[in-house]
Amino acid sequence: MKRIAVLGSTGSIGRSTMDVVRHLPEEVRVTALAAHSNIDLLEAQIREFHPDVAAVYEPSAAKALRRRMPNCEILEGPQGLNAVAAHHNADFVVSAVVGTAGLAPTLAAIEARKDVGLANKEVLIAAGALVTSLARKNKINLIPIDSEHSALFQCLLGEERGAIRRLILTASGGPFRAHTDEQLQKVSVEDALRHPTWNMGPKVTIDSSTLMNKGLEIIEAYWLFGVSPDRIDVVIHPQSIIHSMVEFQDGSIKAQMNVPDMINPIQYALTYPRRLCGRFPPYDFTKYSSLTFSSPDTRRFRCLRLAYQALRAGGTLPCFMNAANEVLVNRFLKKEIPWHAIAHQLEGLMEKHQPIMNPDLRTILEVDAQARQEAQ
Repeated sequence: MKRIAVLGSTGSIGRSTMDVVRHLPEEVRVTALAAHSNIDLLEAQIREFHPDVAAVYEPSAAKALRRRMPNCEILEGPQGLNAVAAHHNADFVVSAVVGTAGLAPTLAAIEARKDVGLANKEVLIAAGALVTSLARKNKINLIPIDSEHSALFQCLLGEERGAIRRLILTASGGPFRAHTDEQLQKVSVEDALRHPTWNMGPKVTIDSSTLMNKGLEIIEAYWLFGVSPDRIDVVIHPQSIIHSMVEFQDGSIKAQMNVPDMINPIQYALTYPRRLCGRFPPYDFTKYSSLTFSSPDTRRFRCLRLAYQALRAGGTLPCFMNAANEVLVNRFLKKEIPWHAIAHQLEGLMEKHQPIMNPDLRTILEVDAQARQEAQ
């Protein structure tokens, strides 16, 4: 039985992880949970799964949960998340805390020699070199949970990395792929949150609408698979049935496909290297008989181009871009700036940043804070 700790158990990925545990109660046991502040849901999860320990990032929420759950050890703050990540009775950690708040606990899990299921893009965007070198040093597996990177991971099993011609990330294109420039000027928050395929949290949904989500995935793929930026491509695939592809030197292409649902990549990460019975019926090719593809428009969706630029520049620029984008997305959600200003303001901020090469954790966190301040 695999014993897991879940960082971000009340978020979208965390809730889906709990669904997988319910589906595989003989295979997976929850031993530790961590959340930001949603103690109502966390309390329900504790009562259902009986973890050894839980943590709440927000101290006041942690105190309230202690009063409700006196028989469960409730930790608090960043140290609490780190303790859950390194918990002695867990051998696999699901890293699903949104933003750079997930960086320190992910590093704590790696230091404690836990295999990590990565559902937090920002960990590799902000500190890819640091995370991957530490993972190699501690000889642990980084198993991607994002559907696109899980697809690439599965396509590359048993293949020589030198045989790769290119990685091809698929993108739904978001809700605005057919919008004109004039229509993009009038996008509302409600429009941007209405994703045509996936049910995700607000930040990831907005990133999908700007194609920044795909840009972050390019950087993530670079660190996970060691393929140069000019060999990582993006193709718009509105049906979201093919989750990503690998093209090899001989011209062969492997594609991983299934209905668009995060349960599949989460279950694969939790049961790797085994494949256990899933919850979905056999794939119906007659129902999903038409798969279409097109090239992304980096003029209308500049965030994708900015991500490529950040990856090629290296150093702290991806970290700076990620943090500034997070703040700008939040400002859009609060209706302080229009949708099209996210990319416009982000580009201006990135042009002023002087990347610092080979940053340590302290430098990464300082740049993250600087970017947030400037974007605000």
